[in-house]
Amino acid sequence: MPIEVLMPALSPTMTDGNLVRWHKQEGDHVSPGDLLAEIETDKATMEVESIDDGILAKILVPAGSEKVPVNKVIALIAEKGEDPQALKYEKEPSAEPLSNAPKEASGSSASAPVPTTKTTRSSQPTAPEPFVPAEISKAKDRIFITPLARRLATEKGIDLKSLQGTGPRGRIVKRDIQEHAGKSPLMVQNSLTGPAYEDKSISNMRKIIAKRLLESKQTVPHFYLTIDVNIDELLQVRKRLNEGLINEKITVNDFVIRACALALRDVPAANTSWMENHIRYYHSADIAVAVAIEDGLITPIIKQAEQKSILAISREIKSLAQKARDGKLKPAEFQGGSFSISNLGMYGIKEFSAIINPPQACILAVGAGSPTPIVKDKEIRIATMMSATLSVDHRAVDGKIGAEFLAAYKQYMENPLLMMA
Repeated sequence: MPIEVLMPALSPTMTDGNLVRWHKQEGDHVSPGDLLAEIETDKATMEVESIDDGILAKILVPAGSEKVPVNKVIALIAEKGEDPQALKYEKEPSAEPLSNAPKEASGSSASAPVPTTKTTRSSQPTAPEPFVPAEISKAKDRIFITPLARRLATEKGIDLKSLQGTGPRGRIVKRDIQEHAGKSPLMVQNSLTGPAYEDKSISNMRKIIAKRLLESKQTVPHFYLTIDVNIDELLQVRKRLNEGLINEKITVNDFVIRACALALRDVPAANTSWMENHIRYYHSADIAVAVAIEDGLITPIIKQAEQKSILAISREIKSLAQKARDGKLKPAEFQGGSFSISNLGMYGIKEFSAIINPPQACILAVGAGSPTPIVKDKEIRIATMMSATLSVDHRAVDGKIGAEFLAAYKQYMENPLLMMA
């Protein structure tokens, strides 16, 4: 029997994904660990490895298909001793293509649908069933484009209807997308109706972000607590540490992660998730840190951060952030987490409130440190103050617990040597 390759569930929220590219072709030998395909999920574009040995006999879902359901059979691998050419399989209807163009049928009319022959598992053939996606059922609506060009157009937000393809039969190819992007044309309105504008298509990641944040804001009872922290001593400790490092720099955010982890250790009631029928209390501080990537955010996780030194945290978050930007994060590196941090201080943002990432109960929004007049010993002095706002799910964490967490966080941030213990 052939081995079925299924569309994997690469994140907890994933119900379907886009099959961007196949790294292997029909007839290629595959071994465990070989890269099979690239899948675009609600989090990132990730590579899928083979876990079996054999011959990639049939690709059932072509590259460039979108909205492929989880657990759908996307390919067949012939085991040792099986004839790949003899494999028969009842192919399900194709997933919605990323490309608006069907495969061209040699010698047929441009408007003719391409039939696919459906074979039952008992090998009894039935009549051919044509498959024509709804959006291209009329010839005038067809847009012929290669899968790679389609992907580039989506990334760059290019309206395909504005392009004239230079490939065979007018097909839009990679070169057309690159040339169009270089010109950066705008869709210009009449001056009487408004300014010029440009419409960009929404990526799968952005759609999922929008859906999850809308659900969070609508269904999670947020409340907010803000505290100001004097980080003058922290900056001095950071300076001395960096002077002793070669080709490495510890950031203020590294201290923030460590301080949050220790505060969660001290106030475990804040290290929770709302699970509808129960509250989950975590035994370790797995800190999810928001990282900006193209067209979205992803939250790689520093696991058991309360057990790691500031230097270890610094190295790990830099490595994870780079992998996130390269689209190379593994599911285990961004799934889960017990608490989140969003830091916009590097952009000069003084204070903001973040939206909770369910099922987590808390997220800390960190602003920039700035010189601020304060009163100390009845005298006005200048200190570097940093604001932090805790967004809390009131179903799982009450105000007293949130306040205790922020007090512990402030204690560590203002006495950084406590984080070295």
